[in-house]
Amino acid sequence: MSDAAAVRLQVYLARAGVASRRASERLIDAGRVTVNGAPVVTPGSRVGAGDRVMVDGQEVAAAAPCCLALHKPPGYLCSNRDPGRRPLARSLLPADAGRLFHVGRLDLDSGGLILFTNHGQLAVRATHPRFGVEKEYDVFTDRRVPVAVLEEYRAGCSIAGVTYRLAGYRLGPGARVLLTLTEGRNREIRRVLGNAGLEVLRLTRVRVGPVTLRGLAPGAWRPLTARETVWFLERRCR
Repeated sequence: MSDAAAVRLQVYLARAGVASRRASERLIDAGRVTVNGAPVVTPGSRVGAGDRVMVDGQEVAAAAPCCLALHKPPGYLCSNRDPGRRPLARSLLPADAGRLFHVGRLDLDSGGLILFTNHGQLAVRATHPRFGVEKEYDVFTDRRVPVAVLEEYRAGCSIAGVTYRLAGYRLGPGARVLLTLTEGRNREIRRVLGNAGLEVLRLTRVRVGPVTLRGLAPGAWRPLTARETVWFLERRCR
């Protein structure tokens, strides 16, 4: 049942489009999943390419690993669904892309690069702070950001008991600045600059690790190259 490419059973079912990982765990707990003809009730069980997986007597096959880079325009939500019926970033992906989940988030008002994948290992390496993957943001504010604010941000600034730390910055012309983070929290840049009395007028993520927005118009997507995918998968902890 195991080989070098083995994955947890609930991950296999999610990649096959059967259900989300959590819902797949419930299917397993209910005894509705068999592997090579035998019922499996332990979600952590691992399956490989040679295993035959069935749900309610119907055979399922996991989708091939996939990772897409999307240029999300502002006004699109990074979510699987929205009761308010706001447009979803995932709706910009091809209909035949299968079940993909977004890697990290961009808030509704921000645009730029967001990755979508069915590859859990790649997602962890792209987002977890211990892997130190740089995310670069092109930011325009209502006035030029003082260097003192950026240096405080880089040293680590505390707001409402939460510490935010910038990995690096480059001042552009006028009120433009390029900010680099390795651990981004929800609306972090807007919160930190707002705390300094600055208003963010436009925020665009332009890079995640080796993947950039170059050549991607708003709303467009492309598959990651083999080199980009390997870069993430071979990433080691700092």
